[in-house]
Amino acid sequence: MNSGAFSLDKIGNKILFGVLVMILVVANFLIISKEYVLANGTTMLLELAPRDPRSILQGDYMVLRYRLAGDVARYTKQLTDEGQLVVSLDANNVARFRRIHDSNTALGTNEHLLFYRKRNNVVKIATDAFFFQEQHGKYYSAARYGQLSVTGSGDAVLTGLRDKDFNNLSATPIEGS
Repeated sequence: MNSGAFSLDKIGNKILFGVLVMILVVANFLIISKEYVLANGTTMLLELAPRDPRSILQGDYMVLRYRLAGDVARYTKQLTDEGQLVVSLDANNVARFRRIHDSNTALGTNEHLLFYRKRNNVVKIATDAFFFQEQHGKYYSAARYGQLSVTGSGDAVLTGLRDKDFNNLSATPIEGS
């Protein structure tokens, strides 16, 4: 009888080990895919309408609401749950909504894809939160643009925030400031 219990313990350990390996594989895949976006993406700025709440569990962060998502809101009935938007970039790399992407229509000059998700009729683009160290909110309160790195297929990673003059915002003071 002990050999049966021992066998079940070995099977349970193997299953646990297999699950842990799968979690590590998935986590590493997600990390590698984000690193790819950072290394190969195009810099794109999305205009913000930020607010700055606090969360006891999450620490300090800024909720990001992108003006572009508001521009797309009038098309929510036409949007699928996930898809791509076509945007163009101005001289400062600020993205402007052009249309919903149709795979039968080629991108024009200076047109780029940006992935979106629609949840409860609300359009979500990239991340909607920027986390920072406690007591560093003052460094980011002037944020007017979210800086994204975006791949050709529209996958985006938030890489920073910029002010109204397109300067990078950071908690590290710039020398001479």
